[in-house]
Amino acid sequence: MSPDRTDPEAAIAEAAKAYSNWGRWGEDDVLGTLNFLDEAKRREGMALGRRGVSFSLSQRFDMDGPQKGWRRRTNPVHTMLMTGTDAALGNQGSPHGIGGADDLITMPLQCSTQWDGLGHVFDHGKAWNGRDAQKVVTAEGDLVTGIEHMARHVAGRGVLLDVGRVIGTDGELPDGFAVTEEHLTATADAHGVPVGRGDIVLVRTGQLTRVRREGWGEYAGGDAPGLSFTTAGWLHRTEIAAIATDTWGFEVRPNEFDNAFQPLHQVVIPNMGLLVGEMWDLDVLAADCADDGVYEFWLTAAPLPITGAVGSPVNPIAVK
Repeated sequence: MSPDRTDPEAAIAEAAKAYSNWGRWGEDDVLGTLNFLDEAKRREGMALGRRGVSFSLSQRFDMDGPQKGWRRRTNPVHTMLMTGTDAALGNQGSPHGIGGADDLITMPLQCSTQWDGLGHVFDHGKAWNGRDAQKVVTAEGDLVTGIEHMARHVAGRGVLLDVGRVIGTDGELPDGFAVTEEHLTATADAHGVPVGRGDIVLVRTGQLTRVRREGWGEYAGGDAPGLSFTTAGWLHRTEIAAIATDTWGFEVRPNEFDNAFQPLHQVVIPNMGLLVGEMWDLDVLAADCADDGVYEFWLTAAPLPITGAVGSPVNPIAVK
């Protein structure tokens, strides 16, 4: 049964209590659901690279990205510090004709393909595992669950659920389409792929395909297909390690409640401890999966170990 859309506070509180993982891995835990991704699961994932074909699942990091400054997010700014011109003119002061180029990038960590760290979202002042938010994330960064702790863990069995192809029209779901548990399980059944403990699940809606064809529009923060708030139970029950989508916000927008903002985030990150990825490019991988009928693969998607960061850019690599 769908929750009362006029009362997001009650629905969030109920789901947070029902699907909390606080204390599940001890009071000092900094990994959340990545604890499900153990050595056995990683060995299972490694065996899936049968063809040796690899796919980058990252959008490009450049000035032509989707950001418009909302929530202070901008597209990456790439600046050259040294160039071939400097070298050719002899301005670098290096001996025996050697020259080089260096560059700099300035960007919000959540402006393109990325992971949301466990310190990214709070619930009534509480961060992951019931900690006080003001003691976890300060002006010095995330002092407890900084994303650097996850850097070696995010590699294992990846599963693609191409909901856009199975449920949508011409491979795409319309903006505002709420992907339910029934849609997820129907897609997994159609692909013949099980989803379970320790998996890294990728959900393709087709929105990125559409905006590439029609222009960015409001991709960064506007209406979008995405997971329904009601999938919280499925996300908890399956014991997946992480989930990522091809959309800006992972969950459906507009959200399914009146006067609400990202209620599913509020449940799954600080309460469930789920690692959430956004703006992943799943199109080429999805086409290959459709061609060979194989929707599981070895996936490595390590965040940059930026000390104290609450998110990180990532270049996920799927190998089939």
